[in-house]
Amino acid sequence: MRYIGAVYRPPSEAQSLIIQATLGCNHNKCTFCGSYRDKRFQIRSLEDIKEDLAEARHMGPVERVFLADGDALCIPQKRLEDVMRAVNEALPSVERIGIYANAKNILRKSLEDLKALRALKLGILYLGVETGDPDLLVKICKGATYEQLVEAARRVKDAGITLSVTVLLGIGGINGGEKHASGTARILTDMDPDYVGALSVIVVPGTPLHEEYVKGEFSVPEPFDLINELRIMIAESSFSNCVFRSNHASNYLPVKATLPRDKDQILEAIDRVLRSRDQRSLRPEFMRAL
Repeated sequence: MRYIGAVYRPPSEAQSLIIQATLGCNHNKCTFCGSYRDKRFQIRSLEDIKEDLAEARHMGPVERVFLADGDALCIPQKRLEDVMRAVNEALPSVERIGIYANAKNILRKSLEDLKALRALKLGILYLGVETGDPDLLVKICKGATYEQLVEAARRVKDAGITLSVTVLLGIGGINGGEKHASGTARILTDMDPDYVGALSVIVVPGTPLHEEYVKGEFSVPEPFDLINELRIMIAESSFSNCVFRSNHASNYLPVKATLPRDKDQILEAIDRVLRSRDQRSLRPEFMRAL
């Protein structure tokens, strides 16, 4: 299998076959992200993708495929449908195809477009939200407004596609943490996703956020402040039925809950950690990673 440069995928796609439908990210401006800074964005040819799929046919039954890189949903509709047909034809055992997306590229697809992709087994879409604070969305160059993120999320759900979103603890810095957390709870409530993954900010060299950090314009909140942000997000949000996780390697306190069912129980557990402020209850620093 041919891969060009570093390849990233969501934790839940660990057992999936990864096919690079694009190289890099067509936005690639988020101040905190260093994932695709070394790649010039391009859409791979259908012929190259089919060659990879032909090789994958010899790997045995494949149930899940993830289309990398950063935002393969930006591929024009007809061409993307051709890619997904190629996946289905080469790997008839496939049950679900996953993809990263950003709000603007979701909104470039009509509801009918998304339903057509769903019929071709697009089963889950991963959307980076990071924050619900409108000012912070501008500051981190997310490329979408609060309203666009919510509209995009609702369109995905209306199409019958599972929606998984990520939010970023600590991205508001020391002084903006609670505003960021409350705003994020609001946007999560408005979006009502199926899954939420909370990660913690890690300053990556070579990013604009790192430049702010070096200049003293950004400071990472202390571990218990990050956990307090997590508490606010859970306490102030409201979901129909959502799996909420903070068990990514970047986090100090791993949490997995189904909300609203587990809300009281998980808040009590977080409160015990915040009251004790016992460092032994946190993931050690040397074990944290992107």
